[in-house]
Amino acid sequence: MKGAAAKVVDAVAHTELPAQTPSDAASSVADETAAIGTRPAVEPVDPVDPVDPEREASAAAASAATDATARDAEPEPEPEPEPEPEPEPEPEPEPEPEPEPEPEPEPEPEPEPELEPEPEHEPEPALDQPAALTLRGVTKSFGDTKAVVGIDLEVPAGSFYGIVGPNGAGKTTTLSIIAGLLRPDTGTVLVRGIDALAEPEQAKRLMGILPDRLRTFDRLTGRQLLYYFGVLRGMKPAVVESRTEDLARAFDLTDSLHRMVADFSVGMKKKLLLAGAMIHSPRVLVLDEPFESVDPTSSAVILEILSTYVAHGGTVLLSSHGMELVERVCSRVAVIVSGRVLAEGTLDEVRGELTLEERFVALSGGLSDVEGLEWLHTFSD
Repeated sequence: MKGAAAKVVDAVAHTELPAQTPSDAASSVADETAAIGTRPAVEPVDPVDPVDPEREASAAAASAATDATARDAEPEPEPEPEPEPEPEPEPEPEPEPEPEPEPEPEPEPEPEPELEPEPEHEPEPALDQPAALTLRGVTKSFGDTKAVVGIDLEVPAGSFYGIVGPNGAGKTTTLSIIAGLLRPDTGTVLVRGIDALAEPEQAKRLMGILPDRLRTFDRLTGRQLLYYFGVLRGMKPAVVESRTEDLARAFDLTDSLHRMVADFSVGMKKKLLLAGAMIHSPRVLVLDEPFESVDPTSSAVILEILSTYVAHGGTVLLSSHGMELVERVCSRVAVIVSGRVLAEGTLDEVRGELTLEERFVALSGGLSDVEGLEWLHTFSD
């Protein structure tokens, strides 16, 4: 009995059900439900009666069929569509480079007319600039001695101007009047158009002065003296220190700035005072015997510095007894003898067919009489 029931259950479990549509499944479920409803009520089973295997197999098969029908009735979820990839933006085509215009052929320059070579040492002053220095009717006397007698001079801006003359001719007195160290008895002195007698402070701001035999503060060191010159001119301390280093290097004084000026040689002191005259970058330099007691190497350095200064628009007025030096560097020259200007102009105008030294000797009265010194040749021993 139990073996037959197991075979029925196995046959039901392995029976393939035909595929059903949702409507067929619903109809089957309705028929099954109606059939169940029409069945007679189940009679109570005697607990001592054994279970009927065929009935249990039939109930299990019906339950499995109901579950399969419910599963088939549920629609499967539709798969979500995958998002389409965004199309990549097409690269913009690069603009084609515009062809460069062909350069127009440059017109051939017209040949410049050949200019006549300008005479040496004759730089013309700018038309819109006043003369660097102008003296009109300047006189100066010391008691009965007339040191300067009616001097008239005009020093063009941007020139290298030399004053030469014998000892006692009035050169130093004339330069001292220009520098404001002496006041003339009569006459007018103009510094770039400024009246040096009426407005001495404005005129002195434009000048750098190297007087002859001027006493200075020789108990200061070289660095302290240059600092004093700078701040006296109203310069900022930092600028003074910077220019002090530059000037000391140019004049070969770097290793001597820590020493007192009293310990300087005459030539070193001359270079130090010249540096002090230039520290504020003046328009005009008035130099009395700047090369006196200066060695040839230092003289060459000073000349180079002054020549570059003039080439950039500065003006140099100097006195000297070195005719060869004046002839080499000066563009204009004046010869002063006995407080009067006996010759003035360009070098060619003053010297003519002679050398400057020969012209100077001729204007100053020639060589003195050397007769009467025969005793010098007898010797005292």
